[in-house]
Amino acid sequence: MLPLTLPGGTLITLVGVPGSGKSTFAAHYPSTWRLCLDTYRQLATNSEADQSATPVAAQIQDLLIDARLARGLTTLIDSTNVHAHTRASLLARARYWQRPTAALLFDVPLETALAQNRTRARVVPPDVVRDLHHLLPTPEQLRGEGFGTVYRVSELALPVRS
Repeated sequence: MLPLTLPGGTLITLVGVPGSGKSTFAAHYPSTWRLCLDTYRQLATNSEADQSATPVAAQIQDLLIDARLARGLTTLIDSTNVHAHTRASLLARARYWQRPTAALLFDVPLETALAQNRTRARVVPPDVVRDLHHLLPTPEQLRGEGFGTVYRVSELALPVRS
């Protein structure tokens, strides 16, 4: 297992379907690093599941990304990020601020994601998880898009919590 070693100020993009373990993984790192659309949807509407709030949640996230990258702070994007246009926007922000980028690919088997999704407080409909799973990029695709570092999360060792 490899340690996650990245330079300070890196924009870390988690890429995976609901139930793949992204938020559990992110919880092993400082909470100030984590930007999550679910959180901003909940703040805007009292429901993290209210997809109608995604545009305003994305605006909030973009403001925070810019604020953090402008200061050279490591930033971890905890959302599905399975759509190429979403990743392109994140990469453009990192390029603007001249910050390194990393993608962490949560390429867990579909059945694992579906099983884990069923145990979540907010269960995403299984057909949505399946549709998103078909959109998962490969590590080669992520490198081709411009991510400087790409890890499969199954290859990473989690830090020990103190």
